[in-house]
Amino acid sequence: MRSLILLLAVLTLSACSSGEDARVPEGTRHDQLVSFYGQWRVFHAPPLNDGVYDHSAASMAARHAALPEWQARLASFDTTGWTVPEQVDWHLIRAEMNGLDFDSRVMKPWANNPAWYVQVWMSQSDTPEHEGPLPYGFIDIWKYDFPLSPEDTAELEARIRTIPGYLAQASTNLTGNKRDLWRMGIEVVRAQNRDLERVRQMADGVSPILSEAISEAQDATLELVEWLESELPSKDGASGIGTEDYTWYLKNVHLSPFSWEDELQVMERELARSYTALRLEENNNRLLPAQLPIDNAADFDRLQNQAVTDFLDFFHSRNIVDVKPYMDPALRARVRGFNPDGPEQFFAQVVFRDPIVMQTHWYHWIDLARMRDEPHASPVRSNPLLYNIWDSRSEGLATAMEEMMMHAGFIDGRPRSRELVWILVAQRAARAIAGLQMHANTWTLQEASDYAVEWTPRGWMTPNGQLVGFEQHLYLQQPGYGSSYLAGKAQIERLLAEYQHVQGASFTVRNFFDRLSDSGQIPVSLIQWEMTGQRPPHLD
Repeated sequence: MRSLILLLAVLTLSACSSGEDARVPEGTRHDQLVSFYGQWRVFHAPPLNDGVYDHSAASMAARHAALPEWQARLASFDTTGWTVPEQVDWHLIRAEMNGLDFDSRVMKPWANNPAWYVQVWMSQSDTPEHEGPLPYGFIDIWKYDFPLSPEDTAELEARIRTIPGYLAQASTNLTGNKRDLWRMGIEVVRAQNRDLERVRQMADGVSPILSEAISEAQDATLELVEWLESELPSKDGASGIGTEDYTWYLKNVHLSPFSWEDELQVMERELARSYTALRLEENNNRLLPAQLPIDNAADFDRLQNQAVTDFLDFFHSRNIVDVKPYMDPALRARVRGFNPDGPEQFFAQVVFRDPIVMQTHWYHWIDLARMRDEPHASPVRSNPLLYNIWDSRSEGLATAMEEMMMHAGFIDGRPRSRELVWILVAQRAARAIAGLQMHANTWTLQEASDYAVEWTPRGWMTPNGQLVGFEQHLYLQQPGYGSSYLAGKAQIERLLAEYQHVQGASFTVRNFFDRLSDSGQIPVSLIQWEMTGQRPPHLD
């Protein structure tokens, strides 16, 4: 009995000492946080079984069950005396942990989203990481140089051989009832078969073993398509997450100051503002010739390259951004080929009329070149954040650049191109409103797409076209992404206002943009904290 009493006493004391208040601090220095971050990223990856990441329900549940201990360890850090940038890194890790929690409780892409199982990606995104959710083990074909070296051939063959085993999980894991995600996912999975065929052609004659691996992956892909199609008639559930969960995700994962309702208000305001400005610009330009699409390859190539030169010269001459050597090649590598059939989708309508307008949005590629050539000193920021947590900064600044540079004088003397800027704002607002209503489960994906088409000026968004379907499908998979373009832009505009207020007479546009870039690809709310010293209230 005495032994039992003693044991109970020890257990009681142990339980008390394991509480958060009594926990021994995980660390008191930023370098200890960096070490912890490395451990966290290792934990975040699911276990490997025969070279295939295990995304089964049991594996995902086990990872979620272990998360509270990681959150407790993070909370135990004593950050007393830390600089603002060091505290920001702590919040970034907290946001990633909240992302895993939300994925496990609400999104569950392994159970709800067939497109999540696509592994082959042909093109690089213009953002720090792929847009939308992805599992571990995806294959970025664009990272390989063709014709393949023997080493790359062997590596790619080994990676493609994991596809059948990975897809075999899908028919067991996919138990959700979200019809729009299921329906759209079928087409994305089907596209993987075509992409694999493109890889075979790109690697033509390199290796019969690689070709065999591709064939096996194609067979597995088509088998999954067939199964998904057989299950589709039974799927009748809504695909949105609801406004309450949407708001939680914005505030706790993307560290946004906005709620679902706030974002809807911002988007509706931007839609009205852009249409007002567009109609007034059109009226002012009514006696000018129409702005017709470029109709030949020589002019198209020349004007795109001239846009790169003009953009960087403008940065330098107006003292807006510190121009670095990597910027020119980063932008010039993205000069697009001419389509003799003319512009076929929305953004081509803009580029074909004046490439200089979209050149401002390609600031994305400057950001990526900076991440490569001037990585942030903190490892927490030198890697792309999980769960697209970078979207307000990445998409927000690229979108803000369009209108900001117009106001700064970049397209002075091109009155018709001012119209293009407002058309871009209107399209972003319309598609974002559509995405918000999908997540509120008031509109289906088709209804959302129809709205985006209807409210995009000049009929430049093709009804039931590939672009509108891609965009709305992405926004269903990644809450907050469709609105991040203008919500991030609104935060950056507010940041500029607050920063110039803090700086007073010493404020310069150059210093603003350079400081913004120095903070890295992190939520704008955290950049605001670093640049103004004012901690955003929603972080408390």
